[in-house]
Amino acid sequence: MPNPLRPTIERASLPLITRLNSLPRVVPFLLLLGLLVAGAVIVGPVGFVLMGLAAVFVAWILFLSWPRLTSSERIMRSAVLLLAAAMAITRLSPKS
Repeated sequence: MPNPLRPTIERASLPLITRLNSLPRVVPFLLLLGLLVAGAVIVGPVGFVLMGLAAVFVAWILFLSWPRLTSSERIMRSAVLLLAAAMAITRLSPKS
């Protein structure tokens, strides 16, 4: 039996993907970069939320593009996702 999760997420994502596609290509990249940099600089719950948002965005895009990616692209994008998630977790720990 096929999994209905992928088509459901793809249908729900269509309006936002359409909106992102209408923006200049550099805008989503700059927004993600801004979240990552701000999340890396800010320690505590705010940094965790910013880095977490970046990780969720990367996970969402990775999930949607997974069937079309090559093995090396999957590995690289998964590595970015793991790095963002790890950095989000470190934002919660107090500095020594």
